[in-house]
Amino acid sequence: MTSDLRVGATSTSQTAHAGSPKAATASATESLTGPLASPKAPRWRRAYSRRLIVTDFLVLVWVVYGAQIAWFGTGNATVAMAHDARITDLSYWGFSAVLIVAWMWALSLIDSRSERVIGTGAQEYIRVIDASFRLFGLIAIIAFLTQIEIARGYLLISLPLGVATLVLGRWVWRQWLIMKRQTGEYSAKVLLVGSLASVTQIARELDRSPSAGYRVVGACVPTGKIAGTVPGTAIPIMGSVDAVERAVATTGADTVAVTSTDELPPDKVKQISWSLEAGRQHLVLAPSIIDVAGPRLHTRPVAGLPLIHVETPRFSKGQLFLKRSVDLAGSLLGVVVLSPLLLFLAVTVRLTSEGPILFRQTRIGLRGREITMFKFRSMVVNAEDLLKHLEKQNRDAGNEVMFKMRNDPRVTRVGRVMRRFSLDELPQLFNVINGSMSLVGPRPPLPTEVAQYADHVHRRFLVKPGITGLWQVSGRSSLSWEETVRLDLSYVENWTLLGDMVILAKTARATLKPGDTAA
Repeated sequence: MTSDLRVGATSTSQTAHAGSPKAATASATESLTGPLASPKAPRWRRAYSRRLIVTDFLVLVWVVYGAQIAWFGTGNATVAMAHDARITDLSYWGFSAVLIVAWMWALSLIDSRSERVIGTGAQEYIRVIDASFRLFGLIAIIAFLTQIEIARGYLLISLPLGVATLVLGRWVWRQWLIMKRQTGEYSAKVLLVGSLASVTQIARELDRSPSAGYRVVGACVPTGKIAGTVPGTAIPIMGSVDAVERAVATTGADTVAVTSTDELPPDKVKQISWSLEAGRQHLVLAPSIIDVAGPRLHTRPVAGLPLIHVETPRFSKGQLFLKRSVDLAGSLLGVVVLSPLLLFLAVTVRLTSEGPILFRQTRIGLRGREITMFKFRSMVVNAEDLLKHLEKQNRDAGNEVMFKMRNDPRVTRVGRVMRRFSLDELPQLFNVINGSMSLVGPRPPLPTEVAQYADHVHRRFLVKPGITGLWQVSGRSSLSWEETVRLDLSYVENWTLLGDMVILAKTARATLKPGDTAA
């Protein structure tokens, strides 16, 4: 959701090419005398950025000088030209200081501490890694061209250790920031502007993801019923779309998010951008196309219009080979490492209840083909026969398509423990080995569920189903069917290997902090 909001973000300093001359002149005068004179970011953003600077510096001092001492000891080793010719006796103590300053500069130049990337998503980490490798690549080129001999071991220790520690430091600060955002602190105050339906949708999505750093403080809708609230929320309606300036002043919002433009006057978005204070207040456009990843979106200006191009999802042979290779290596390693646990669970299931050890169930996989999915049996033998009776009862979980009960009477005592820690899913590693499933992917549905699918939901079958997936780590049985479909289709349309790694890491964390799992 956050990435969608940032797509099409409009800088308030852009010069308008349309509108009345009088309005343009007034806007230009205000820009020169008012907002642009003091483009200060909110205090929390500046404070957080300073903390990152201090942490990065301390990390690099520890890593670079630590690598130097580990490689050379505490002596006064010097950087040398070819054939041991000294370069004005530049010691590694001085070279390390230069390296630290250059590294800090590289992190700053690539905007790794920008408010646009901190707090959510992988972009912050990517920029840290990118800046580090670019710097060391430049050092290698300079050393080659000038025939400076820099100890390879010293660099080989500094780079990976520095990258890992920098990313770890950023991750620790992010956890602190997420904790603050859960209480409403350290977040952008957002005023939503658009139709009531689009405002309601965006408000609910942002409320579900407080860690994204957007706290909605009000809304302006065409009806403009002051004292009303956005349906399903406590967000106040501050007036019509013509009252944006007054609403910003009243709520103290620093971000205006336009959720739809269908019911707005043609020049309204431009007028809103003129009214915002440059450097402190931001205009954000939330396109109606959601769950499309950044790499598939490209902005191309045509005749002054910022047209957003959306590429269709493509799965190259290289991507498919890479995903299969990771699946095979990960599942084989998992079976070997977890073999004692797998054996223990098999024996426990066999001794504690009647019936087979494994539960085999027909599910729908890649391209809509039937597959046989394996799980440790966690229910009584006649569980399928009891399902029709349970479906008539009031359920406290799941949704209209997926059946789920928090206290399902069909689950055995051992099965309840296995489900709590997702241990019953482990035999699906063999599904991954035989190629019918992947480590990460959409949930494999039952044929009865597929019979209820709308046409667009069948896009889930463009990839193999997974043991875990975006749906499983984003709410599980608490999600509605629409939210479940949206998450699964978002994964299918925007697959990346890095995304799989993030989902696997979240799955491991969720397993250590167990909860309800899907059947």
